[in-house]
Parts: sequence; C-alpha cells; structure tokens
Amino acid sequence: MNFTVAQIMELAPVIPVLVVDRVEDALPIAQALVRGGLPALEVTLRTPAALDVIREMAKVEGAVVGAGTVLNPAQLDAAMEAGARFIVSPGLTEPLGKAAIAAGIPFLPGTATAGDIMRGMDMGLSHFKFFPAETSGGIPALKALAAPLHEARFCPTGGITADSAPKWLAEPFIKCVGGSWVVPKGPVDPEQIETLARAAAALAR
Repeated sequence: MNFTVAQIMELAPVIPVLVVDRVEDALPIAQALVRGGLPALEVTLRTPAALDVIREMAKVEGAVVGAGTVLNPAQLDAAMEAGARFIVSPGLTEPLGKAAIAAGIPFLPGTATAGDIMRGMDMGLSHFKFFPAETSGGIPALKALAAPLHEARFCPTGGITADSAPKWLAEPFIKCVGGSWVVPKGPVDPEQIETLARAAAALAR
C-alpha cells in the first residue's frame, strides 16, 4: 500500500527516530516497535549501516519504513532504492523538495520558521517536521507559527520525551511527534522496546 504523508502521520502518535549502528539490530528493533503499535519507523541516515538497516526493516510485516536525515537528492535516491517509503529531512531546500515531489514519495521536511513553512507551502506541501522542536521555542513557538499558517500540520521532533509528548499531541495542528526514547541507547532489548512502544502508541492526540 502506498501512503500519503498525512496517512503516515496518522498511523500512530509517535514516529520512532532511529539511529542504528548494527544491521543485525534492525529486525528485532522493527519487530518490537510494530508489535508495540508503532508501524512508521524513521531510520536516520546518520550511520554507515543506515541503508542496510532500512532494507532489513522493510522486510518486517506491518512496518512502514522511512529515511530520516535526508539532506540532498542523491541521499533521497539511495534511500528510495533501499526501500524507504517516506522521507524526512532536517530542513527544506529547493533541490531536495523538488526531487521528493517529482519522485512522488511522502516527504516531511524540517521547518523552524514561518519562511521555511511558506517555502514548503509554495511547493504544494502542507505537512512538516518542526525541528529542533524544543530548542526552537517549543510549543509556544509552534502555536505562534501555526496560527497564521493554519493549513499546515506538524510532526515536532527534537528533544521530545515520553513526559512531554502528551502536551505536544494535545495541540490540534500536531498529528504526531518524533521521538528517540522508545529505543534506548545500548544493547537492544526487544521486550523493553515493545513496552515503551505500547505506551507511546496509547498516547492520545
């Protein structure tokens, strides 16, 4: 099934932001997250193993695997070749935006200012990542941006925790949040990941 970016943001209240160093960890992490009710998985291109991790996670039934930290059209192409079904970037540039739109892949560009969001809307985009969420002013800043740009919908990412996520999700213009807390650093513990995922999937929005 092909999803729109809006549909991906509705799959669960939290999109796990994953930095995975070892390919052998990909399957147990993805399986635990999907079992816990978090099917949309953002694998950041921050490690040498990232593209192979995407390939492995894409094999998990029910997983909708995307690539994060996509910076340019070449990385976009590589991520799509690896099986990524959506693309997340820390910012919005014209070359990356045009390439993602031309490719027809769901695209969630990072924004932190009114100008960022307006440039995205000029390209025909309506769903954005707000990044880095906490250090860009948190909920008050995004509320101020969302008021005049009322058609935009957001997935805040960056510094959000299990404790702060419910406050973000209470805002009507926020469809989901991105978070790394569901997969703690250190040795992979599938039971712990599944438990954290279930709690995240149960958050109201």
